[in-house]
Amino acid sequence: MTSCGCDGFASIFDEDTARRDRDRYRRQGPDRTTLMLLEMIRARAVDGITLLDVGGGIGVVDRELLRAGAADAVLVDGSAAYLEVARVEAEADGVGDRIRMIRGDFTRLAADVPPADVVTLDRVICCYPDVDALVDLSAARARRLYGLVLPRDRWLARFLIGLENLWFAIRRRPYRAFGHSNTRVDARVTAAGLRRVEERVTPLWRVVVFERPEAIA
Repeated sequence: MTSCGCDGFASIFDEDTARRDRDRYRRQGPDRTTLMLLEMIRARAVDGITLLDVGGGIGVVDRELLRAGAADAVLVDGSAAYLEVARVEAEADGVGDRIRMIRGDFTRLAADVPPADVVTLDRVICCYPDVDALVDLSAARARRLYGLVLPRDRWLARFLIGLENLWFAIRRRPYRAFGHSNTRVDARVTAAGLRRVEERVTPLWRVVVFERPEAIA
């Protein structure tokens, strides 16, 4: 284990995977669930907002919102390969000077990461074992909106996560995926003072945005 605490992530979120994600985004834009998340955020807050993107990978959410009018973004991710692609793509988009990139485990770094108007975790909760710490620390930094994409509480999602983990075990990869309880996640977010304002679903994924009531009072 490195001081970053990201060995498990790096075992699958490597240079090849980062390039594939980059090429897919260039061809077709954001994935369906990411697009849902972006639409829900844009409907409520874009111009001049600050963004904290936890586990943001190649920076799709960051670049999309910066181009739409966000002021600046902080991208935290455990994969050096993903952050390098994010840096190059942000520079190419002309928004590189408005993204700060931090490599590491967000739960270890959270005390040094400033709050933001909008905090997003796009398919990140399923990558992290300690869901309580991840949600508590990230939700506490959301001044206005908190957006999540996570697996639904359905047997199919749990079955596919189990198959994925079996494949990782066969290949001797340390990374494991997690099907955390949506009810548990919602309870932690609510305890942080946010309320659910919109939700969309696909057969496997749940996209949900929470809002801090006092931010719109």
